[in-house]
Amino acid sequence: MKPTPDTPTPDYNRAIVLRPLASAAESVRDGEARLLEAVGLAQALGLDVASAEAAPLRQISPRTYFGSGRVERLKEEAETLGVGVIVIDAPLSPVQQRNLETDIGAKVVDRTGLILEIFGLRARTKEGKLQVELARQGYERSRLVRTWTHLERQRGGLGKTGGPGETQIELDRRIIADRIIRLKRELEDVRRTRGLQRRARSRAGLPAVVLVGYTNAGKSTLFNRLTQAGVLAKDMLFATLDPTARQVKLPSHRAVIMSDTVGFISDLPHELVESFRATLEAVTEADLIVHVRDIAHPDTEKQKADVLAVLAQLTKDAGGKSPPVLEAWNKIDLLDAATHDARLRRSESAAEQGGQGALPPVAISAETGEGMDALLAMIDRAAFSATRVITLTLSPDDAGRVRAQIASAGKILEESSDDEGAITLRAELLIEDAARFAPLEPLPEEVRPAAE
Repeated sequence: MKPTPDTPTPDYNRAIVLRPLASAAESVRDGEARLLEAVGLAQALGLDVASAEAAPLRQISPRTYFGSGRVERLKEEAETLGVGVIVIDAPLSPVQQRNLETDIGAKVVDRTGLILEIFGLRARTKEGKLQVELARQGYERSRLVRTWTHLERQRGGLGKTGGPGETQIELDRRIIADRIIRLKRELEDVRRTRGLQRRARSRAGLPAVVLVGYTNAGKSTLFNRLTQAGVLAKDMLFATLDPTARQVKLPSHRAVIMSDTVGFISDLPHELVESFRATLEAVTEADLIVHVRDIAHPDTEKQKADVLAVLAQLTKDAGGKSPPVLEAWNKIDLLDAATHDARLRRSESAAEQGGQGALPPVAISAETGEGMDALLAMIDRAAFSATRVITLTLSPDDAGRVRAQIASAGKILEESSDDEGAITLRAELLIEDAARFAPLEPLPEEVRPAAE
């Protein structure tokens, strides 16, 4: 687009956000909510949103996604506002993206590309950068025809004149394919390292608690309050990306390892799920998942469904293992007084009626600290629900061997010995491990209370 004297120069920090609205599949209210989310994503990337609209869409054009009338109006609006970026909150094919850029005269970014750009901006650790780069390479591989400007060149075959040899686009695709293989190899090393760390924590007798939730639900704020970790927490989509783990003391004076994770979002791009598998597999190997929900958000139920859909996908990929899930209803401080009290009564009633296997939700405010004691008590109860404390007296002949087995399987809480060399100890073990040592127990088993 060549600006005329009356046309503002395109500003590539200003954007128009467009949310396609298919009337048959999506209500106006749903479309407006998704539009607000798309605007938040654009702002998280540092773009100044000059205009935002949920656009009705009767059918998808194979050439430009939208019809010619909508494309022409977009071009006029971009020229009038001096906008250099058009954000389309939908997945575009490479052809659609290229044709839209040509027809409008501005850079076009689809939903996947937008989220990838945000992730690239947020990644700080080597692991995070590797995962973002892998996702980006997979995305760019199908878009070489759009993003690379030198594809018309060809490379000769060993300097001979007998043919054009490998075309530049073929070479570039091969380079990307080779890079993807290398990135996957490096991430596999990360996965093995994480596995070793988890096994080390397991041997130390510390259950793993993982925070999950929709982006901007308050996971990082909650994580900071419980661990004093100092993780960046802002009212912004995907404010934090790299996972963090810290030890948290519980009311019973036991401890768990708590991990923060990347926020989920509706229609999370497949490339990201694949690339972040090394991080997200910690979710399926957790002893407890704390699902942090923004209970004050008007679409909290739909956000919950989106999170559960990602968890179901991860569980399926992990062979069906599904850790227990505890819901933390966050941001109750943003509710009006009547709704606030109703949420509290509902969570307290669910807790009183618990015991049927499902974990009752806990209403909290990570910002003000309300409900933190109740949440920690529920984490204590849930994370150690599959353990039992046993008291054993071991004869001198068995003391060394059996004590070593118990220490390897669980955690020794107390230990004493008498003058004859017999050892009496209290140990916390998984129920199945406690059953192996039960015949040695002269006293009835003691079931560990939910919270002390």
